[in-house]
Amino acid sequence: MKARDLTVQTDVSLKADDELKEYVAKIRIVRSNPETSGARALPVLDASGIPIGVLSMKDILKAIYPPYLHATDLSLFTWDGMLESLARKVAGKKVSDLMTSPVVTVKEDHPLMECVDQMVKHHISTIFVVSENGKLLGTLYEDDIFFVIADAI
Repeated sequence: MKARDLTVQTDVSLKADDELKEYVAKIRIVRSNPETSGARALPVLDASGIPIGVLSMKDILKAIYPPYLHATDLSLFTWDGMLESLARKVAGKKVSDLMTSPVVTVKEDHPLMECVDQMVKHHISTIFVVSENGKLLGTLYEDDIFFVIADAI
């Protein structure tokens, strides 16, 4: 099988200068579709439709997680209200502030095993499929590849 065989057309994307609230609104729409309900990331495209980055739920979680929590004894720490407070602090940021770049992509004719290789090596669950000229064609989800594997088992 090739990447194109499992690619889900991607109609929703972000621009680097979008605010984070755009991601939130768009990921809710994408996840409401049964075909893309496992989506956690959205592509960030330049003006010509070429992926320049990706913004994921994990990127936002990392942005609100203060570095000092790694090295602190948290047994007496109060967590109440912290999540909301930290989320408000990143609310005004742009997609470009948090996106992962460069973005990992595969071409539509790449074998699925190559897609798995890229997903495992880069610790990602979504990979974007591009045309020969680099324009976004769609998204390949870890879940869809897993069910191909499950069927073979």
